[in-house]
Amino acid sequence: MTTKQLAKCRQRLQAFTEEMLAPLGRSERRHWGSVYVRGLLLDGERKSVGAMAERLPDGNEQSLQQFVSQSPWPWEPVWQRLAQKLAQTFAPLAWIVDDTGFPKKGEYSVGVARQYSGTLGKTANCQVAVSLHATSATGSSPLGFRLYLPKEWTDNPARLRQAGVPDDISFQQKWRLALALIDQALGWSLTPPPVVLADAGYGENGAFRQGLEQRHLPYAVGISSQVSVWTTPPECGVPDWDGQGRPTKCVRYGEQRPVAVREVAAAQRKHFRRVTWREGSYGTLHSHFWAGRVQSAHQWSTGAAPGKMVWLLIEWPPTETAPTKYYLCDLPASLNWRRLVAITRGRWRVEQDYQQLKEELGLDHFEGRSWTGWHHHVTLVMIAHAFLQLEPKRRASKSSLDAARNAP
Repeated sequence: MTTKQLAKCRQRLQAFTEEMLAPLGRSERRHWGSVYVRGLLLDGERKSVGAMAERLPDGNEQSLQQFVSQSPWPWEPVWQRLAQKLAQTFAPLAWIVDDTGFPKKGEYSVGVARQYSGTLGKTANCQVAVSLHATSATGSSPLGFRLYLPKEWTDNPARLRQAGVPDDISFQQKWRLALALIDQALGWSLTPPPVVLADAGYGENGAFRQGLEQRHLPYAVGISSQVSVWTTPPECGVPDWDGQGRPTKCVRYGEQRPVAVREVAAAQRKHFRRVTWREGSYGTLHSHFWAGRVQSAHQWSTGAAPGKMVWLLIEWPPTETAPTKYYLCDLPASLNWRRLVAITRGRWRVEQDYQQLKEELGLDHFEGRSWTGWHHHVTLVMIAHAFLQLEPKRRASKSSLDAARNAP
């Protein structure tokens, strides 16, 4: 960028942060919030308060520390402003539920414990947060985070008070935190997404899927090979499928039980076929899939009725000895396999979000210990990330406008 372009970019950033931080009220808070966001966007390996204060010409470590860790400003209104701003610019293709780990030393940072983190791929001393992201054809950005508190925290009131955790916070499983994030976003009058995507850590749980159905939200979620399904409507038995995953005949259940999806995969092994769904960084993405209509069997052993008809999608690459992925998809029966696969495999953008949020913006660099400080830092990182998402859109719109003006 030229000096003039950099000056204009800084002006846009200042205007954007002032707009997003308006709920903070006092001008002093908005000022230090703007300084903090600039610090996150500057080059530098560490985005802790001390490191940013040294790089910023107007940085003051004490003031920044007080602003992020002690000042009692609310973060939810800022999340709402961000979500509504992004919704005005990007047409969402999906909302994505996921979680990420924050490696930590010691035992005093809020929520830290020895726990499994998919990000780390192992059990380690870390914090874990559930996040909800809105993804579009051109980008993706988080709508909010919920810090997961293990029972060793929620069962220890003194520890919660020391970290500043509000009194009304209690233990919640990650899938419940995910539904809370979804309810929060819906409460902001955002247009419901075309589909909610999640991995097997969430999709495995029948209560989570039922929660999405109760909210009238279509979904495409991962499951494990042990999940059981009814392969036909309740009055029918195990059918033969045609090449499109439709049952061609059925018989009465009698005493039949639902079957594990791995058994369905084995029975349909000859019917898997190659599906190409998009262009990736290293070429066309393709694999072998089978899809058919089934009903979920959540809590069938307690007498629960079969669930609604959904897609069972199974991926079984020809080089593998067993299927690698299973999904349940509450999507229209009219979808062809390619479209079904493209929607279901849309979670890849959230990994890009986490990479940028952490490697460029220091999402996991916060060195404070408090509940308030953690949420403040995450909120300011979300602002910085949203600005980076909006800048390419602005440039693309400007280029299109210039081209139209110069057209003969």
